[in-house]
Amino acid sequence: MAKTDDVSDEEGGDGEEGAKEDAKKKLPMMMIAIGAVVLLLGGGGGAYFMGLFGGGSMDSSKSEAQAPSVYFDIPEMVVNLASGRKRPQYLKLKIAIEADSQKNIDALTPKMPRIQDMFQIYLREMRRSDLEGSAGVYRLKNELMRRINITIHPAEIKRVLFKEIIIQ
Repeated sequence: MAKTDDVSDEEGGDGEEGAKEDAKKKLPMMMIAIGAVVLLLGGGGGAYFMGLFGGGSMDSSKSEAQAPSVYFDIPEMVVNLASGRKRPQYLKLKIAIEADSQKNIDALTPKMPRIQDMFQIYLREMRRSDLEGSAGVYRLKNELMRRINITIHPAEIKRVLFKEIIIQ
C-alpha cells in the first residue's frame, strides 16, 4: 500500500508542477495581449485628439472659420544687433499682428509707440546667433507676442506674423 500512496503523491506533485509550468507559459502571452490592448486604445485616443476621427483640433478649426481674424501691420523696423565685432549687424523686420476682433486692434493702436520702444530695446540685445534657425525665430515670435499682450492687457492678440526678416 505504501507504494500506491507514493505513486499518487508523485502524480499529484507532477500535476501541480505541470499547472505551474502552464501558468508560467500563459503569463507572457497575457502580458503581451494586455500591452497590445493598451497600445491600441492609446493610439486611438491620440488619433482622435489629433483630429483624425473628427475630434480635437478639427473642432477648433471650425470655430476659427466662424470668427474671421483682423490684421494690423506694424511699421518696418531696422535695429542693430548686439555684436562684439567691429562691423555692425542689422536686423530688418516687417511684422503683422493677428487678432480676433477689431476691438483688440483698436486697443493696440494708441499704444504703438510703447510697443515699438519695447521691440527696439529687446531686439538691440539680441545677437545673430539668437535668431539662427527656426527655433530662434519661434522664440522671437513668442517674445514679441508676449510683450504686446502685456502692453494691451486685457485685450489680446492671437499671433505675430513675420512678413520679412533680414539679418545683415
